[in-house]
Amino acid sequence: MHLAGFRDVYRILIPENFLTLSMQQLLHSDQKTLDMENLDWKNLGFGYRDTDYNVRCYYRNGKWGELEVSTSNTINIHMSATALHYGQEAFEGLKAFKGQDGKIRIFRMDENAKRMQNSCEGILMQKFPVDKFMEAVKLAVKKNERFVPPYESGAALYIRPLLIGTGPQIGVKPADEYLFMVFVMPVGPYFPEGFKPTNLVIYREYDRAAPQGTGKYKVGGNYAASMYEGKKAKQEGFSAVLYLDSKEKKYLDECGPANFFGIKNNTYITPKSDSILPSITNKSLITLAEEMGLKVERRKVPYEELAEFEEVGACGTAAVISPIKGVYDADNDRWFKYGNQEEAGEWSTKLYNKLRAIQYGNEPDTHGWVEVLE
Repeated sequence: MHLAGFRDVYRILIPENFLTLSMQQLLHSDQKTLDMENLDWKNLGFGYRDTDYNVRCYYRNGKWGELEVSTSNTINIHMSATALHYGQEAFEGLKAFKGQDGKIRIFRMDENAKRMQNSCEGILMQKFPVDKFMEAVKLAVKKNERFVPPYESGAALYIRPLLIGTGPQIGVKPADEYLFMVFVMPVGPYFPEGFKPTNLVIYREYDRAAPQGTGKYKVGGNYAASMYEGKKAKQEGFSAVLYLDSKEKKYLDECGPANFFGIKNNTYITPKSDSILPSITNKSLITLAEEMGLKVERRKVPYEELAEFEEVGACGTAAVISPIKGVYDADNDRWFKYGNQEEAGEWSTKLYNKLRAIQYGNEPDTHGWVEVLE
């Protein structure tokens, strides 16, 4: 029988979770087609790629099981799973970097573990233990070590932990079973421009999250709610939407998939709101900004203050910092312009370089942010 036909028969007759690891490897060997020798690391882009392994853990009968290693890029899920019907799912995003010394470093995964627990509290999912989260992340990176991009390639290994409600319910209530998993892939910058200034747009007719809603949790519904206007923004030549607060439309909120910050008068200013996802990158930049001599203010930021900033940026795991050269208010046909329109501002560049130097091991990690894999 042809190998492809053999795989098809196996998929029909034997459920994935009953296969041995070697059988899974055979079943999915046609999907591991990434040509590592000829991979253009500097032009990867930010997209999904298959790697060798992922790590899984199941919550059943009131407790979490042991970590399992899988080669499958699919999961078996009940058609009435709460993740599919009632949005019981949360995810995280973090990165691993290869330093000049050849060592692999993972950035602040304990903070991602805590943030996922916070998301679980918000939508009533079973919390995944912090220590087990970190163990799973390290195992996933080690098993896929060959996919960690080389030093100075501009790429990194993106790590995606995912937690979903798998237990079947037809009433609106939490599941009694869950699946936690971690998969990884090499990626380039989130924005194709990399560390080059882009433009944001304000559309008042769209909201990212409702007041007192799930905006502060990293759950899929928030991202689904932003896709329509996000696509519209890109079609009109902008990198992302800069949202105003959903209640009054008076204050700056988030930049689509990232936190917003502005700099003026030697002060790093970022919005404070219960609708904003607390960015681990932003949290790190705040610490570095203070150490570098900037004042820091986390407060409500009125729309009118856009005219006062000297520098503006969007920050998050995927982009680190995406410098902003302009914000266009589509409702009032008004532009706010920053810098020379060609390159990032002075402070944005310093902060970006400082954080990346810590992530790659080029500067001392005085805060214990980095886990070096042994």
